[in-house]
Amino acid sequence: MASTMGDLHRFIRRYVGEESEAHDLLQETYTAAWLAIGRYDPSRPFEAWLRTIAVNKCRDWARKRTVRRIISGMTGLEDREVADLPEPAPLAEARIDDRRRLALVDGAIGRLPDGLKAPLLLSVMEGRSQGDIAAILGVSVKTVETRIARARRKLAAAVGDLPG
Repeated sequence: MASTMGDLHRFIRRYVGEESEAHDLLQETYTAAWLAIGRYDPSRPFEAWLRTIAVNKCRDWARKRTVRRIISGMTGLEDREVADLPEPAPLAEARIDDRRRLALVDGAIGRLPDGLKAPLLLSVMEGRSQGDIAAILGVSVKTVETRIARARRKLAAAVGDLPG
């Protein structure tokens, strides 16, 4: 179970892009699973059922974040904390480039629509088969294949040719 929790946390972290939010969503996922355990179908893999709950929690989080951003934009409120953070200490040039590339890719993944983000992360980051992903997301294998291909095209367009 510990491995499952670590895998699930990594998935959620990649999906939402924020460590503190990932911890909260992991807890929400396990709480929701506990409350819904009576509806679990033992003929389905438990991990796929749990992953489905996590994907739904991530989607809910993304919708709420979008609403918060719209409201913040309408009221003129902005998060000033980010602007007030001090600049990090100088690092080796290679490390800075690595962080820039990672930030670029993470940002591009974060901007993917939910329907493309989940299959991509489940495939690339977790190495799951398209059949497993289809079961988790409740779609056909062909739909998973198509969504992964679209996600990859969108990422390639967003990040272009990364050096290194």
